[in-house]
This record gives sequence, C-alpha cells and structure tokens, in this order.
Amino acid sequence: MKVVAIIASPRGMQGNTGRLLEEVLAGARGAGAETETLPLNTLNVRPCLACDACHKTGICGIKDDYEAIKNKLLACDGFILASPNYIFSVTAQMKALFDRCNGLIHCMALEGKYAVVVETSGGGDDEEVLTYMERFINTLGANSVGGIGSPMAGTRIFPDQDQLFTTARVLGQELCQCIKDKRIFTEQAAFHEKFKARMTGLVEFMQDSWLFERDHWAKMDPSEVKHV
Repeated sequence: MKVVAIIASPRGMQGNTGRLLEEVLAGARGAGAETETLPLNTLNVRPCLACDACHKTGICGIKDDYEAIKNKLLACDGFILASPNYIFSVTAQMKALFDRCNGLIHCMALEGKYAVVVETSGGGDDEEVLTYMERFINTLGANSVGGIGSPMAGTRIFPDQDQLFTTARVLGQELCQCIKDKRIFTEQAAFHEKFKARMTGLVEFMQDSWLFERDHWAKMDPSEVKHV
C-alpha cells in the first residue's frame, strides 16, 4: 500500500505543517503503508500557462516536476495534501499544483483513491482551508477520509498537542483502513456522479480541442461523450 504526501509549506517538513504531517504519516506507516513525502519547496512546479498542450496529449508542456508528481499520484493507493493557511487558503505552491491538475480533474483520474488533508494556521480559520482541499480531492474523483487542522502555539508546538497528535495518527490509520476496505462515502459518491456529468458535458462541448479528455471518456464509456 503506497501513500504519497504532498506538503506545500515553504519550510517543507521543518515547519508547523510538517510537524503535524509527521504524525499522520506515522499513523499510516503503523497501519502498513509505505509512505513518500514530496515537499513542494524542493520541487519546481510552475504556474499553468493555459497553453492547452495537456488537452491534446495528456502531457503538460511545461518542463518541470509536475509530470513526475502526477505519475506518483496516479500510481499511489492514497495521498495526503498538507498546507499552511495563507490568507484563508492554501499556499501559492499548492495552488500552482492544483491548477496544473486540470487534466486529472477533467478525467476524474484518481477515482477509487483515498486522501486526507492537513493544515496549520497562525490563528485559526482552519476549517475553510481543510474544506477547500477536500473539495479538490473530490474533483479528482478521489474520496476524502477527513482532515486535521490546528493553530500553532509556538514553533512546531500546538494547543492540546498530545490529543492533536493522537488524532493525527488515527487519521493516518483511517486512511489506510479505507484503502483496504474500499470504503464508500455516500455523499461523496453523489458528488462524484454529479461532477462526472459536469465534466463529460464540458469535454463533449470542447471535444474538438480537448482530444485527450475526449478519448479518455470515450474509452471509459463510449456513451459518456457523444459525437466522438
């Protein structure tokens, strides 16, 4: 069982988000997962250029680390998204990655995978960022197992830290259990069906330009994209 963690803190694993992520990863490893951490501060993920190359070939035309990250997401069983709260959202590093994932979203290419989210903040509003990352997970076709967030109480220190770390390790274990059980989340399944209709309709409308997405959905189910 392979779990990939993507951390978007400019401090990598050395900051507060990295500290909380360590506990989630410990829980996942304790449940039998092989883990790999991808710190975006050491990788090169440039902003999307809207060149449309990915729509034609399925491969991004920008020569950086995005394709390697994408392939790790496609190959893993589960993944973790971790970001500090920067002005009520994820960091610029994470947002750049999200924007580059538009092809994965149009194809809902991570269907059947499971993920959790991790967030830390200077003074609260954690839920807003957690919810944003969980929605991103669902648009990829994956299932969100849940998330954990907390304000800080110092450098790599949190309020009620022992309880927080216990909850974080349980979240990592729960991620692995969901992978093993292939757990179904009814509300998320309904979202996936609705979003699938939205994406296949969009791809049908754009099929003369979005050749890769068109062929993907035609291969998955010829009835999904008409007039191909």
